[in-house]
Amino acid sequence: MLTQQEFETILADESKRIEGDLDWREDPEHSPAREFRAELRSDAGWPVYVVARFNPYAGTLTYALIHRGAGRIYGLDLGADHHNPTCQRVGEKHKHRWSEAFRDKEAYGPPDISEPWSEPVRVWRQFCAEAKITHAGALIAPTIQDGLPL
Repeated sequence: MLTQQEFETILADESKRIEGDLDWREDPEHSPAREFRAELRSDAGWPVYVVARFNPYAGTLTYALIHRGAGRIYGLDLGADHHNPTCQRVGEKHKHRWSEAFRDKEAYGPPDISEPWSEPVRVWRQFCAEAKITHAGALIAPTIQDGLPL
């Protein structure tokens, strides 16, 4: 089980990094979504990786830190509303932060993400800056199937 202190230490760790270019792949379920997964390296060797999902048809974008033992511990969702366990509704732009009480189920509206879901590369830069991730490479813009809105 991940403790609150461990989560806070992982998130504050400025040695977190991703090396190399990242490119979106087709969703294995054959939806119009594009995805990628990247190993997150750190001096401490945290068992964490990043997953991303972009669906231009649904108008959604997600970036998340996944801990191999605890699941999603931190994430950004754009384009889909969220309902917290405390019955509070959070808007279509929200972040999830690990807590021992709610795990990743509680979200809040982040003031630091200003780009829309339709700009996944620019949102990625904001997400990395806020989550203290250095990306030594480029995120390639996702290709979109013909006929889908962007």
